[in-house]
Amino acid sequence: MPQLNFPVFDGDHHLYETEESFTRYLPAELKDVFRYITVDGRTKVAIRNKVSDYIPNPTFEVVARPGATMDFYSGNNPEGKSLREIMGKPMRSIPAFRNPADRLALLDELGIDSALMFPTLASLVEVNFLDLPDITEKLIHGFNRWLLDEWTFNYQDRIFPTPVVNPSVVEKGIAELEFCLEHGAKVVLMRPGPVAGSPVTRSPFLPEFDPFWARVQEAGVLVALHASDSGYQKYINDWEGRQIEFSAFKPSTFAAAAMGARPISDTIYSAICHGMLIRFPNVRLISVENGGGWVLPALKTLEGVYKKMPQEFTEHPKDTFLRSVYVNPFWEDSIDTLIDTIGADRVVFGSDYPHPEGLAEPLSWLDELGHRTDEEVRKIMGGNLYDVLGLTTRV
Repeated sequence: MPQLNFPVFDGDHHLYETEESFTRYLPAELKDVFRYITVDGRTKVAIRNKVSDYIPNPTFEVVARPGATMDFYSGNNPEGKSLREIMGKPMRSIPAFRNPADRLALLDELGIDSALMFPTLASLVEVNFLDLPDITEKLIHGFNRWLLDEWTFNYQDRIFPTPVVNPSVVEKGIAELEFCLEHGAKVVLMRPGPVAGSPVTRSPFLPEFDPFWARVQEAGVLVALHASDSGYQKYINDWEGRQIEFSAFKPSTFAAAAMGARPISDTIYSAICHGMLIRFPNVRLISVENGGGWVLPALKTLEGVYKKMPQEFTEHPKDTFLRSVYVNPFWEDSIDTLIDTIGADRVVFGSDYPHPEGLAEPLSWLDELGHRTDEEVRKIMGGNLYDVLGLTTRV
């Protein structure tokens, strides 16, 4: 493990939920919309009476080993092995994946001082209730109460679990944000994509949601746009002529090529073009586990739009981006290109530990920064997150 003279803040760690994460506080009238069932001897999640395979083992009693699929996601698969073949033998889940006290000890072993802690199973909820905003809000609140019970929203100023927010019903979205803030949240999690609506979904950055963003700006809370099921599988299905749910463990060549960074690019396009980041210039967004390869093409696209319609912007969209957006790239990205495009001040280290597509040894991320300046490395490996969260670094 490298010896560093600065504290490390990992911007992308994950917990594995228990079976109570969405059921402990589920209102009685909703007991059938999210439940665990047994199918051929295996526990599965049933959402609105439909079995989901989004997460093959939603109990997380057995999980893939950290970093098990690094080779696949780095493009190192000359033998053409399937993702399952590359993943290899799974492991029993350990206490550090389930509670903050044990996780803190593991962070010390890994050489990490602080970490943002994202859920795993929560990714499948919002996409399945896009036509039911009221139920979306109830499910989110129940999950956040469970997260507060089990992890808190700020564990010893070192682990920062991310409660979910969703302004699909504006007043309820604000109420949930207040709940998060009252219980110490420094970061909140928002799905990249439209929010629930009836009869139609819509962007969370439209003016109707301004009261929510006004409160975000006033509180100074960081909003994490972590990769999720953003609902883009329906477009893949249109091309492939089938009706299946999104699954990260069953990638297709077309989906890998066509979906890519569309969800995060579209989300940032909306935040800028629909004006939220202009109306609320002190809001800060961080893109997590979406990679960094999308940034340069997105900025070029925004440049082209600006040249055609400069009257529609009160500032250049690149200036808006550079002020308001932080990016956590994949370790296998061209990190140099990203740093040279948006500056080291807006790049954040994140290992995706302990997910199989992440890094088995989080600090090996440093290998991608070997030729950057000491100050750039310090900022990327922790300084930027400490600064944006207003935290004092650990000595």
